[in-house]
Amino acid sequence: MNDFLWFNAYFCKTIQQTKTMKFFINTANLADIKEAQDLGVLDGVTTNPSLMAKEGITGQENIINHYKAICELVDGDVSAEVISTDFEGMVKEGEALAALNPQIVVKIPMTKDGVKACKYFSNKGIRTNVTLVFSVGQALLAAKAGATYVSPFIGRLDDISTDGLNLIDEIRLVYDNYLYETQILAASVRNTMHIVNCAKIGADVMTGPLSSILGLLKHPLTDSGLAQFLADYAKGNN
Repeated sequence: MNDFLWFNAYFCKTIQQTKTMKFFINTANLADIKEAQDLGVLDGVTTNPSLMAKEGITGQENIINHYKAICELVDGDVSAEVISTDFEGMVKEGEALAALNPQIVVKIPMTKDGVKACKYFSNKGIRTNVTLVFSVGQALLAAKAGATYVSPFIGRLDDISTDGLNLIDEIRLVYDNYLYETQILAASVRNTMHIVNCAKIGADVMTGPLSSILGLLKHPLTDSGLAQFLADYAKGNN
């Protein structure tokens, strides 16, 4: 390995060692958000139109008020998704969403107009989350356009017998090669092992349901060990 490659690998490793993986919850359910916040490990929230509809949140005013309520519950970033698919519509919606609260990150789709909107928002100092990313090329475009976050959907790739985690690994390699500041937000996380494996390969953020976060607590030896400790205590203190 030549000196440049050695230094680059060492530098990237040093930077990675100073990072903390962020935990976002992917929901519009206020009770789930509060439970994750109360656990003390929540760094942010991601939502989308489907999750809003699932909670019965419909109509522009109700959706806006729900975003405001989420921002009041958490301290971190809240991704709010635009509905428009054209550049002008994304800009109009995104600026309105960003004005709601400093915590808002404007969520935009990985399309040609989405990349243009991402660059526009980046130049304006408005943070973005480029969503529906399924390839390294798409992630590279998002980073070059100045995205704050890029969201590869690993669960949906797994659904079509493609290795979603490998995509995270490849994006990490490219971003580290060129020191892009865009954060890799592993989306469509389905289970606890998705979180663990994303942590192993250097995803900056993961977003998933409350069940995937709470699943990290569970291990049969923890349960049996605690039961044994309590039983032994009871024997000696009755």
